[in-house]
Amino acid sequence: MNDLLLNIDKTHTTELGKERIIKNLNLCIPLENAVDFCISKIKDPKCKITRLGKNWYCKIDNIIITINSYSYTIITAHISISNI
Repeated sequence: MNDLLLNIDKTHTTELGKERIIKNLNLCIPLENAVDFCISKIKDPKCKITRLGKNWYCKIDNIIITINSYSYTIITAHISISNI
C-alpha cells in the first residue's frame, strides 16, 4: 500500500479546488462532496496511483486526480484525453 492510501484521511482541498473538481469533471454534486467523490475514486481497487515528483496522480476510468504528496491537497481533477 502506498503513502497516499495510508494517509487518505489527510486528503483535502480548498474551496476553489472543490469548484475546479466539480467544473472539470462535469459533476452534479454539492460542493462539499467534491473531496469525498475523489477519495472514493482513489480508494477504488481499479485506481492506478503513481507518484511523479511532488505529486500523486490517480487515474481511474477517464479521470485523473492530482494530489500534492506533501500536504495531501487535491490540486485538480480532470477528464483524461489520452491513455496514459
